Amino acid sequence: MDTAPPLLRFDGVICRFGEVTAVDEVSCDIAAGSFAAMVGASGSGKSTLLKTVNTLVAPTGGRVLFAGEDVGDLPPARLRRRVGYVFQGIGLFPHMSVAENIAIGPRLAGEKLPPARIAELLELVELDPAYGARMPDELSGGQRQRVGVARALAGEPELLIMDEPFGALDPVTRDALGRKVRELHDTLGLTTVMVTHDMAEALLLADRVLVMDRGALVADATPQALLAGEGGAVAQRLVRVPREQAEKLAAMELRS
Repeated sequence: MDTAPPLLRFDGVICRFGEVTAVDEVSCDIAAGSFAAMVGASGSGKSTLLKTVNTLVAPTGGRVLFAGEDVGDLPPARLRRRVGYVFQGIGLFPHMSVAENIAIGPRLAGEKLPPARIAELLELVELDPAYGARMPDELSGGQRQRVGVARALAGEPELLIMDEPFGALDPVTRDALGRKVRELHDTLGLTTVMVTHDMAEALLLADRVLVMDRGALVADATPQALLAGEGGAVAQRLVRVPREQAEKLAAMELRS
């Protein structure tokens, strides 16, 4: 019998900011190799919970375990080498070239990323290696976010965490980049946790959907189970939005 711990475990995690409880005793396990999407309304606690993984937020109570170890006990440089993070606002350093941005994580850990590796990472996210010499303000929003994904992968992480990674992108770019991230997840053997407010995106990309509401984890189900009506009232309200949009589009096609 396999007794290996999950790659990521939220063990009764609580996050309070003054009188506000942003995360309220959340417990769940994320198995190695899975792609989990964390969904919920604004203020539901999903981004705060995600930030406890790489210690950007310290829990008020409970623990976050990575490969069986409390993240609070791990050296930050070692933890952040093993956990790639894609920011909501991309977060590229404007005074650094694309290549320098990609190499920043290993550099902070005392390692130099060779040019061949930077070129490989750019190709992974479908950018020409020549983009390494450009500055962030020379790129489109979609190109900048691809660089953000390449930067997150530079340390060959075991876990990729993504906080609303596609929120500022146009629908076509968002769809293409979402499919690319799912492809990288599969081909690189990653474990991925993505925060999104878009239930359609969660259903299409993830193997598992975690639904947050007012700081609590209220549903944990596969996309298929949610589409079959499981997960409870909050989850089904979120599922109803893309379902009704699809039905309206289908009705418009029939009338045309």
